[in-house]
Amino acid sequence: MSTMQLGLAFGAVTLVVMFSGMPIAFALGAVATVFMVFFMPAASLDTIAQNVYEEMASITLLSIPLFILKGAAIGRSNAGRDLYLAMHAWMQRIPGGLGIANVFTCALFAAMAGSSPATCSAIGSAGIPEMRRRGYSPGFAAGIIAAGGTLGILLPPSITMILYAVAAEVSLGRLFLAGIGPGLLLVALFSAYAVWQYRREYARASAAFEADGTAHAYLGAHNYSTREKFEMLPRVLPFVILLIGVMGALYGGYATPSETAGLGAVLALVLIASVYGVWRGRDLAPILQATIRESTMLMMIIGMSLLFSYVMSYLHISQSAAQGIVDLHLSRWPLLAAILLMVVVLGFFLPPVSIILMTAPILLPPLKAAGFDLIWFGVLMTIVMEMGLIHPPVGLNIFVIKSIAPDIPLADVILGVLPFVLLMLVAVLLISVFPAIALWLPNAAMG
Repeated sequence: MSTMQLGLAFGAVTLVVMFSGMPIAFALGAVATVFMVFFMPAASLDTIAQNVYEEMASITLLSIPLFILKGAAIGRSNAGRDLYLAMHAWMQRIPGGLGIANVFTCALFAAMAGSSPATCSAIGSAGIPEMRRRGYSPGFAAGIIAAGGTLGILLPPSITMILYAVAAEVSLGRLFLAGIGPGLLLVALFSAYAVWQYRREYARASAAFEADGTAHAYLGAHNYSTREKFEMLPRVLPFVILLIGVMGALYGGYATPSETAGLGAVLALVLIASVYGVWRGRDLAPILQATIRESTMLMMIIGMSLLFSYVMSYLHISQSAAQGIVDLHLSRWPLLAAILLMVVVLGFFLPPVSIILMTAPILLPPLKAAGFDLIWFGVLMTIVMEMGLIHPPVGLNIFVIKSIAPDIPLADVILGVLPFVLLMLVAVLLISVFPAIALWLPNAAMG
């Protein structure tokens, strides 16, 4: 069997197994094991456990469960709700201020949690009912939270970026810094759309009221007093200090990413104990259970994905695919466009973790040969994978939204997120034309 035939069979079997409903980690491991049995020496089966363990034993990957613990501590306490209410109170006088508050709150929470589904769940559970109560259409409210949640894999500390740094063998500190500028760009684009859509919906509500006296929640919003605004700050400031402290320790060179993750997890537990009284065993149990469940799932996907990649490499599938892309003799930008399009298609079916670990051996060599900065490409790839979190058929954030707002029709959720997908595409184009959006900060801070 030729390498091309072997590669096509490998891809076809992988798709069949994944569409069978088997969990991703076990699907990848099963496919890798079957191809090892039939196409690799028998002795290779003895190395499965060793390969999986060695790949997961990376010191950089140690930070993943610690960042998950920090996010669970914040997300499973009332910290997300308080952060949201404070942002809402301070931005209420801006047209669409409630939508902007949700975008900013998602960004801040994402920077503390590092997880997109956690951000959607924590902020959406408070944000969506509040926006709907104040007149926002269900699809608009769902779209804001689903899109805001995607910032969890772009703004540091991003678990997805940790995995990319391992796969691409690039500096995690530089990659984290490179995500800040594009993250702020997306926050600005999402906020601008929130203002524009709010004005449209408000104009329709006003017109209906003038025409037939139809009342609308847009026309009777509660205004917070200055006293109420300042009363909300004490519960938010500790978590802002936590964010600044953790980022300062990382970028100031005082701690490694793993040490920073541990510091953030411990401080988050101390804060929820002191601010919210979450310290008893029954209070901590859901936090620890969520951490163990999500960490185990991610580490199993990581281990099996790397075994999957090892088999691809041994059978020369990944090398042949990379060579095939190179042999197309595409110029730099068509090559980049073709690769990003492939990532978009993969995003229809796979989560970001699997996309990175499965495609890095194929995509990165030709990109590096074409002269692209792998830090810069990591940011672009992350944004494209963010799009995959909010577009069908998989769209993980879409289903998170459905779980916290089951009465919103799925069609409304999808229509609500589509404008944000287009805004992410605009961001990709801007970062491609102006690479300094991503690279200026890491270059200025780290040379």
